[in-house]
Order: sequence, then C-alpha cells, then structure tokens
Amino acid sequence: MYIRTGLSVSVLDTLLFLSFYILVNAQNASFDVLDYVNPLIGTANGGHVFAGASLPFGMAKSSPDSTDDNQGGFATDGGAVTGFSHMHDSGTGGSQSLGNFQLFPQSGCPGDDFTRCKWTKNDRTTNYTNGSVEARPGYFALTLNTSIRAEMTVSNRTALYRFTFQGSNSSSGSHSAPYSPLMLVDLTDLPNSRINGTAQSDPETGRLSGTGAFSPSFGVGSYILNFCADFKGASVRRTGVFDNNRPSTANNVIHTVDDGIDGSPEILPTGSWVQFDAPQNNEIIARVGVSFISIDQACSNAQNEIPDFDFEGTRQSAEDAWRKKLSVVSVNATGVSNELQEVLYSSLYRSMLSPQDYTGENYLWNSSEPYYDSYYCIWDSFRSIHPLITLLDPNSQTLMIRSLIDIYRHLGKLPDCRMSLCKGYTQGGSNADIVLADSYLKGINQDVDWETGYEAVISDAEVEPQNWNVEGRGGLESWKRLGYVPTDDYDPNGSGTHTRSISRTVEYAYDDFCIAEMAKGLGHSSDNVKYTRRASNWKNMYLANQTSSVNGTDPGFVGFLQPRYLNQTFGFQDPTLCSPLNDFTGCYLNPDGHETYEGSSWLYTFFVPQDMAALIETLGGKQKFIDRLTYLHTSGLLYIGDEQAFLPVFQFHYGGRPALSSHFAHYYIPSQFNTTNVGIPGNDDSGAMGSFAALSMMGLWPVSGQNVYLITPPFFPSVSVGNGQTGRTATIRNINFDSGYSNIYIQSATLNGKPYTKNWITHDFWTNGDTLELTLGPKESSWGQADEDLPPSLSTTNATTAGNGTNVSMGELVMEGLRTARL
Repeated sequence: MYIRTGLSVSVLDTLLFLSFYILVNAQNASFDVLDYVNPLIGTANGGHVFAGASLPFGMAKSSPDSTDDNQGGFATDGGAVTGFSHMHDSGTGGSQSLGNFQLFPQSGCPGDDFTRCKWTKNDRTTNYTNGSVEARPGYFALTLNTSIRAEMTVSNRTALYRFTFQGSNSSSGSHSAPYSPLMLVDLTDLPNSRINGTAQSDPETGRLSGTGAFSPSFGVGSYILNFCADFKGASVRRTGVFDNNRPSTANNVIHTVDDGIDGSPEILPTGSWVQFDAPQNNEIIARVGVSFISIDQACSNAQNEIPDFDFEGTRQSAEDAWRKKLSVVSVNATGVSNELQEVLYSSLYRSMLSPQDYTGENYLWNSSEPYYDSYYCIWDSFRSIHPLITLLDPNSQTLMIRSLIDIYRHLGKLPDCRMSLCKGYTQGGSNADIVLADSYLKGINQDVDWETGYEAVISDAEVEPQNWNVEGRGGLESWKRLGYVPTDDYDPNGSGTHTRSISRTVEYAYDDFCIAEMAKGLGHSSDNVKYTRRASNWKNMYLANQTSSVNGTDPGFVGFLQPRYLNQTFGFQDPTLCSPLNDFTGCYLNPDGHETYEGSSWLYTFFVPQDMAALIETLGGKQKFIDRLTYLHTSGLLYIGDEQAFLPVFQFHYGGRPALSSHFAHYYIPSQFNTTNVGIPGNDDSGAMGSFAALSMMGLWPVSGQNVYLITPPFFPSVSVGNGQTGRTATIRNINFDSGYSNIYIQSATLNGKPYTKNWITHDFWTNGDTLELTLGPKESSWGQADEDLPPSLSTTNATTAGNGTNVSMGELVMEGLRTARL
C-alpha cells in the first residue's frame, strides 16, 4: 500500500502546527514551554541523559565530556571536563557512545611556549565552576576553572561554540601564560575506540579538519566520521598537529593507526591545533561541522547551516524548533506544582532526542529515502517512545518508518538496535515488527511502502539470519516446530547467544501477533491465521505447578514461565532471578546468562499483551491476577527503571481494576520521576523513561502494537494534544480534579458528551480531536470493571466495543482502527 498525496507531510504539519500554536499562545501569552524543560534531569547516578544542545531528533549534539559516567557526554556527578564534542547519544545502557573529535580551549601556554600547553586528556582535564552550568533546549554552558566560559548551540549537523576568555594573562603553576588562546581537536571518542585517523590544520585560515574510524558502543563493525572546525573572533598566529604530548608546527597533517601495541588512544592522543592572537572582545566562535560522508561534506554542512557564525541566531532557531515540537501538548496546570509540569515537559523533551536524522549522511547505500539512526534500542523504544512520537509528531514517525523499511531493503533485515551506521545487538524479539504494526494501525501512511514493510516483518518471522545476535530471530526452526525457543536449542541455520529462551519465546509470540494484525489489514488472510496461532505460543513455556519463594516466604502464587528443552521437558529458573531481590544484574547479553533478559520470570509471566484474558484465566482468574500483579509492584520484585516494567503498571485494566493502574502510576510518579539530577530510576535508554512518565501523566497509555489506549486520569485538570495530520485537538479533562491527588479514581466518563464506560479507547480519539471527560473521586468505583468494558484479547469470546461504541471482534477492531486513523 504505497500512498501519496499532493501536499507534503512537512508543509501540512507546519501549517497545522502554526494554527494550533497561535491558539495555545493566544490563551496564555506569558507561557514558554522551554521554561519547564530541565535537560539536567537524569544526568546523575547512571541516568546517562544527554544534557547538551540538540535539535529535535538532531544529528549534532554538542556537550562537554566528563571523565566518569560519561555515556551521554556530560554528567553532573561525572567529574572534570576533558573537552567538548559534537555528537552524542542519550541515556544509553551500554558503553559510551560517540563523543568524537573533542575540542579543547586554552587561554595560553606557559611561557608562551606552545609545546608547554596541555595536550593529553589526562593533562588537560579541567574542573568546572560550581553553579556555572546552564542547560536549556538547544543551549548549554559552563565555566571551566580556567575562567573560560563555554557556550554551545547547534543546527542539524553543526555545533557552534562561543568561548569567552578572561581577557588578561593567566597562570599555569609558576609559569605565566600570555593571553594567546589555543584550540586543539583530538581524534578521540568517548569509549576510546579509535581505529585510525587523520587530522590536519590550515595555516592560512586556521581551519582544523580530520577523519577517523571508530567502533560502535553496542554493536558490531566500525564507522567513519569526519569533522571540519572553523573559527571567528581572532587572527591566526600559528597552527600545527600533535601526537601524544608533542605538538609541532613543522607539519600540518598527521595520520595515526591504533593497533593496541603502543598504548590506547587515551594515552596517545593525536590531532591538530590552532593558536590565535588575543581576541579583541575576548570571544572566539568555533563552528564544527560533522559528516559521515567526507571532510568536504562536514565543511559544507557547517557553511550551509551557519554561514555567519551567528551564535544568538542559531540558538534562537534551536529554541524555536523545540517550542514547535513541545507545544503540541497543552495542559491546564491550575493547582499543579511547577515541579510536575517540569517532569512532564522534560520527559517529552527527552523523548525527542532520538532516533537521530542522518538523512544524506549514510555512506552505506544510495537512497532517496530518509535515514534515521540511533535506534538505541528498539527493544526499549517500541513500548512507549515510538507510540509517543506517533501522537506528538506523526510526520517524524512517518520518516522513521520509511527509514526502517529502507534499512530492510538494503540490508535484508529490520534492525532491532542500530547506532553510528552499524548493526546493534538484538535483546529479544524482532521488535521493529511491533513498531511497524503500531504505526500501520495508527494511520502512518504518507509515502510509506507498506507492502515492503510487510515483506520485512515476514522475513523476521520466517527467515533466520546468519548472525541473529544483530538482526532477526534465532531458533526459528524450533519456534515453528515446537512453538517455543528451547533452552538447549540446536540451531544449524544461524549463530547467536543461546540464552533468554523464556523472554525470547514470549517476545516472538507478540511479534507474530503484530504481524497477524498487519496481515489482516493488508488482506493476507492465511498469514493472519498462521501468525495468530503462533501468538499463543507463550503458553508453551508456562509451567502450571511452579511456585516461587520470595525472601524465604511463599506468597502463594502458582504457575510461572520456565525453561523448556528440546525433548519438551521443563527445566528450572528461580522465578525471582534477575529481579532486584535476586542477582539483579545477572540477565544481560553475556554468553553465560540466563533464560530471561533484564528481568525475572515473575515479570515476563505477565508479558502477554495480545491475550491478557487468556493469561488471567491461566493464572487463576481476575482476583488471583490482580493480587499477583499488585504483589509484583509492592514486593520489591519490580524495577520500574527497566522498560518491561512499564506495561504492568497499567495491566490492572485487563482485570477490571483500572483504579489500581491509576494508583500505581502515582506510586511511581513523582517518587521515581522527579526534577532532581537523579530524576529517573535508571538510564533513560534514548528517552524511554521520559516517554513512560509523559504518557502516564497525560492519561492514556498505549499498548504498543495495538489500537488500544488504557484510560487513567491525567495528572492535570486537562491535557490537550494537537494532531499534526488532521489539525484537530483532542482533550482529556478531569472533573473534580484536586492538586493533592486524592481524587485519582474515575467515577464516570463521557466521550464527546455521551456516557462512556470502557476503560480503553482507540487511536481515532486523537485523530478526530475528541473530548474525554473523566469525573474523579477519592475511592474506586465500578467504572470500567464490567467484562464488556475490558480491553480486547485474542481469546475474548464476547464482542468488544471500539471507541465509537460499535460492537466488533478483535480482528474487526484492527480494521476499524485502520479505517478511522487514515485520512
């Protein structure tokens, strides 16, 4: 299904945004959404949030780089600064990412001898002044203890720095350092992964440029990146290159190959430098373009995007870009603390840092399609990031879907993780299948080749790749024959890490359910039957008589997912293993890992979003299910800082207890999500924690891969969201809202003025611009508890009802979502 319209998405999106933005700002002219964004949330205690300057989904991300805990570049508890670099990822859980070509300023060299300036990372590392950090969307600044004020902003592929010097001679130890600023660029990156590189300086213009090959942080292969740095504000005095702590003016080009024999790149830095006469206004502007294609393209990017070195103008453009993206969400915040507003908008902001738009920067293949990178990783982002982007910015989600499909065209598989033009590691299922299905059901159409998209998800389900550590699925022969991934699987068709058999089984089952939905919509009826059948394979790992001891006590719940062998007998894994109560970090991608990934069997036993009705029956009925789910949240077994924990917050809806979903949303927010620099309960994983908090506070939780949103009251008197495709605005309004959050339980609801009893709603609520009013009270009511009001499940025998009140089956619900979501 390849659909084109006469008006481009970007033009239509801009026109619709402007009308919505004018309406919102006419209502509250003094409100600036950027005043409620704090980029420092999550920059301490392993949050790894990128704190620097970026555009929405931008490639250039400028930031200081800290000495410690620097996965996002700068950490507020990460120590001193080693330099300023121009590309980063945000919230990564793996090793450090990007941070290439650190730029470092010095006011002068001791004795005016350039050889006595500081060249190595260890020597040049400098603390920053307490209280000097300033962070705002599109802008970051701090003051080094050398009294150099460093400010930065960005365009899409260019970082712009403004260094303000103290304007007089400084000292370095007992040696005077005349005021003659020096800038160096080091061919390094955050993980010190440089393979080779070249740096050069131009003695006439002072331009520094270079290239390097590096390794990705959570994947295989290598990538090539280039930079081009120009300066304005002072005349060039001298230029050169350096190797280790030995600079030279005799050469203007240097090459390096790091073979691991002579030392690491951290010990043996290599780069180029330029020294200036004293600037008259004490400022030097540094403009650094980056490109994966070539040095020439890095220079062109910088010249085209920021031709006049206009720092304030570039900063204003960056801020305006963020206002446009964030202002589609408007809240009535009467009575709500500034802190909670800051949590909301900061969470929305972090959800739009990645994936990153690298269109035109992919040297791997020629294509007219968009190219996005830093899907880091889809195992994390499918659950809430992409559904949130679909709501707030369907144009960008459309481009991302086209990019994913184009990756399949040229590499033969959809990615599950991708960074720096490299294949990243798969963590479970083929989760891009879920992202595609979710977007398909919600009307992401323009210029999307859905027939090729469907071909891609079928490839995941049917064709095992040679290396399923980095794409697709392993164990497909057993999956098709036995209906589960055996713990001792024999797999002659591909290679990968033979762990995670429990979590891979339940994830494959949900992947196949999502494929079945696409098959239904695209008219592939036999495929719909096949993959619907496979969607029930989760049952094949369920051991009905398995018990669990928690902290030496049996809580009385029976039946858990367990390992299963090729001969169809069951093994044993303690259901609490890899929970916060039992070897929490024991279930990662290590070859000697366990049968669940980043979570316990307690947690994964709940992962049946395609058929919660069957799971509830399997676990002993609604009350047993509610008791068990409540115990998961209150016993210490669940860590909300892992993305698999998100959906269980809202799964009480399936047991007819939506009030408990609301209760536990408030249980975690703001206790775990707040405005401190710690601020999130783990690393942000490219905005996953942010999207969880934002969606929870907005009130409708998306079940990713389905046309289903679970209804809970927003954390505000009302929340409105403008739709970039239709130009309409949907509103969720609380009646009897109280700022003390005693009234968090829905007593009754109306949809467009008519009584509404279902505890869920479909995507057409957003595209139609509907109004949902929720009357609240301090105690749980019977609203949303009846069987006919529960969200749909594969095994639901009674008819379910879609958002418009029409009785439909589960399969028909898929089609209803397609019809109403499309324009």
